[in-house]
Amino acid sequence: MKSKTAEKIKTYGAKGFREKFLGLENPIHLLFKSNSDHFFCLKMEEMMQLRYTVPPSKHSCHTILFVTSGIHVIKIGFEEYQTNANEMIVVPAGQIFSIENINTKHVGFICQFHPDVLIGKYGNSEMLRDFDFLKIGGNPKIIVSNENSSFATNLFNRLQAAYLETGINNFDLVQSYLMALFCEMNKNATKTSKNSSAASVIATKFKELIYTHIKTHHQVNYYASLLNITPNHLNKSVKSATGKTAAKWIEETILLEAKYLLFQTTLSVSEIAMQVGHEDQSYFSRFFKKHEGITPIQYRKLIDKS
Repeated sequence: MKSKTAEKIKTYGAKGFREKFLGLENPIHLLFKSNSDHFFCLKMEEMMQLRYTVPPSKHSCHTILFVTSGIHVIKIGFEEYQTNANEMIVVPAGQIFSIENINTKHVGFICQFHPDVLIGKYGNSEMLRDFDFLKIGGNPKIIVSNENSSFATNLFNRLQAAYLETGINNFDLVQSYLMALFCEMNKNATKTSKNSSAASVIATKFKELIYTHIKTHHQVNYYASLLNITPNHLNKSVKSATGKTAAKWIEETILLEAKYLLFQTTLSVSEIAMQVGHEDQSYFSRFFKKHEGITPIQYRKLIDKS
């Protein structure tokens, strides 16, 4: 019997995500143009009509949600974020996310764009590196000040108008609006960054590193060496900033990646073990059961039944 997992894709594109979680018969699909896999900007109240909860998944595009009223709840990695009025939440391309609460009421904008959209006349690779919110492991939440709220709303309105008029055909206009939006977001995000403690800065860099190296390195010592600090300093900083030890973050990241692979791919358990840096399948299965209470195979069977 063919496993349902075999039908699932590794990372959702824009169209695939909509068809899976909005429902094929949903009239919302009429709002999307043929080139919307690379860019779209719409009102959340029009778009966010999810009919099904979203299990741990990845997306090939960056997603920005700007809530102007109401509440939106999403889990990014293994942290849950509640976004309120005048706040933005960013899900970078490739970041694991899930949505369990699909009944919250919210108004605002959703803008989704492929990373390739940022390459071109107005794309600035050096500037893009400064946008922490577009990085996996960066701070995804931005609180927009009252004085900047109207300007942010205006930029989203312009992005929506550009999309509804020509999709991404007016590429230069879309790219210039996006870069202006990022700079505005960064201005709000920078205020938080400047006030961050040294421990918070270390914790943020550490989280970014473990997402990058989790398939090959699981030792706190390794990440401490990358940050040019002692393992003890790293542990104290991460625990102070997040309430969890560095080792706990590494364990949770391994589990999160494993769950994603169990759900989104047809890889065998031994192949998944290798993907998350465990050459010994038996050890990986024991590790998974210790933290989740069930084996990887049992976890996949639960997914197939859901």
